[in-house]
Amino acid sequence: MKTNIDFNKNKDGLVPAIIQDQNTKKVLMLGYMNEEAYKKTVETQKVTFYSRTKQRLWTKGEESGNFLNLKDLKIDCDNDTLLIYVQPVGPVCHKGTDTCWAEKNQADFGFLSTLENIISNRKENREDEKSYVASLFRKGINKIAQKVGEEAVETVIEAKDDNAELFLNESADLLFHYLILLQAKGYTLKDIVKVLESRH
Repeated sequence: MKTNIDFNKNKDGLVPAIIQDQNTKKVLMLGYMNEEAYKKTVETQKVTFYSRTKQRLWTKGEESGNFLNLKDLKIDCDNDTLLIYVQPVGPVCHKGTDTCWAEKNQADFGFLSTLENIISNRKENREDEKSYVASLFRKGINKIAQKVGEEAVETVIEAKDDNAELFLNESADLLFHYLILLQAKGYTLKDIVKVLESRH
């Protein structure tokens, strides 16, 4: 762990500590550390802050049991802000939510997560006559699996040529239909990531 933190930059000897889930990358909370809190965090591997209201060291979870297990930390370019990667035990906010911004602490795959939500809505509203995705859910698992197979073959064919546009389009079609197949089976990308992580 790095120790070149400038605790003397502010008169109170405190530096901000941004807490981020190591796996989901969600920002969970913001706290403040003095040098003593930092050293205790590194020593115990449980995140400890300096409480400005209680005027003492405070280990997150000391009363609730919702500890923040230290996984890694980084210091910013000015040596006066910490980014702390943790594995949280239970909700982080004192109000009982996953984060202090009342967000769910779950992986966000950017646009793919948006696409998963759209597919999920089409699955729930499969009678929508205008929706291609809804029509696939109406036809059932065999048709969805068949579409994934077709798109996989087309992707392989395009991989053997030098047309980048066609290859990328077929790859997108394959991924799109695979997301549909996952939801048809009751799974999401998060489940696949867990399997990959277990193999790492």
